[in-house]
Amino acid sequence: MKRLVILGGGESGVGTALLGKAKGYEVFVSDKGKIKDKYKEVLIHSAIEWEEETHTEAKILNADIIMKSPGIPDKAPLVKQIREQGILVVSEIEFASKYTNATLVGITGSNGKTTTATLTHHILKQALEVGLAGNIGDSFAKQVLEKNYPNYVLEISSFQLDDIVHFKPHIAVLLNITPDHLDRYDYKFENYIASKFRIAENQTKDDYLIFDADDEVITNWLTNHPVQSKLLPFSLVKTIENGAYLKNNNIIITIDNNQLIMPTTSLTLEGNHNIKNAMAASTVAHLLKIRKQTIRESLENFQGVEHRLEHVLKINKVQYINDSKATNVNATYYALESMDTPTVWIVGGQDKGNNYEELYPFVNEKVKAIICLGVDNEKLLNAFGNMVDIIVETQFMSEAVKIAYKIAEAGDTVLLSPACASFDLFENYEDRGRQFKEAVRNL
Repeated sequence: MKRLVILGGGESGVGTALLGKAKGYEVFVSDKGKIKDKYKEVLIHSAIEWEEETHTEAKILNADIIMKSPGIPDKAPLVKQIREQGILVVSEIEFASKYTNATLVGITGSNGKTTTATLTHHILKQALEVGLAGNIGDSFAKQVLEKNYPNYVLEISSFQLDDIVHFKPHIAVLLNITPDHLDRYDYKFENYIASKFRIAENQTKDDYLIFDADDEVITNWLTNHPVQSKLLPFSLVKTIENGAYLKNNNIIITIDNNQLIMPTTSLTLEGNHNIKNAMAASTVAHLLKIRKQTIRESLENFQGVEHRLEHVLKINKVQYINDSKATNVNATYYALESMDTPTVWIVGGQDKGNNYEELYPFVNEKVKAIICLGVDNEKLLNAFGNMVDIIVETQFMSEAVKIAYKIAEAGDTVLLSPACASFDLFENYEDRGRQFKEAVRNL
């Protein structure tokens, strides 16, 4: 009996444990932190051995295969030991994909993954049986075990791609690549780019790579590192014969002479970045032969994603917007770009090697006050201190929102778009976003 050890007892870890047990592995789950009660109950109910707040090396280093949580870095001493011993380390998407023959759509990129994956799933489910997994919802492994859909849309991070071996989506989507998580990639941007491109490394000439042709990082990499798959670019500025482009406020998608035309005026999502997300999702749907009318209607009634430019409330003619999912500078760039009123900006958290310069034009033009919400705000104060009249610091969401309430005047917007990870003060970006919404409602 082969031994499967799982590092991390969260959603992907417990899903993998259940699938592994069903496939005949001897399974052990080890978490250096505390395992949530709901996951413990599942492990106990399924008679799967587990431990928390420790890693017992003797029970880990005898594994045949190890699935590690994407949150655990390769630099961790235990992971180094595992690799030195030559034990195979895989991610959940690698493990689960071995046990399904489903058509896989894999979506990655520095920003827009959740919106695009959710939108793609929203369109496809009108006509197909399709699961939504990866970094979102129930784990892929658990769905393969319990539902075994014939199709999956997977939102995939670079960390999950770092530990693939044979994983191959039939349709890969690469939305954009901007510097992010560089702390995990030796502060080398090219290491992060290579990680993102692993989504296409096992693809063949029968598979597709949908990508942003306006993204120079992507197009330069493709020039120097050709892939096997068929390329379907999308662009806001170039005319594209096979792929998607924008012309006179219409999205035009052509695949093998089959054309789909959609007016951008009917999109519920705002901003140029969302036109691109819609292009990517519609290209997937068009490839999978979804009816044109179904694609158009789905784009017209899609409601967006929680914590992504989410309009919370209007109080005294001030709009409060929750963009907690903006965990890097590029995501915040899109948020500030889409502001058309004077903005009180709540920013800060755990810095991942951020460079704030690309935000300067928007801050000069649109931001009237900055509220730094983080344990260490020195970098933000240095970057923006001379640009706005008001810049304040706090470590409490409720206080940040109260300060914003005092500063904002009728017609302004209060925007939470942190540009940083949430782990210094919050459990995750969802926790941060929910606390913001609660604080706004308490006004």
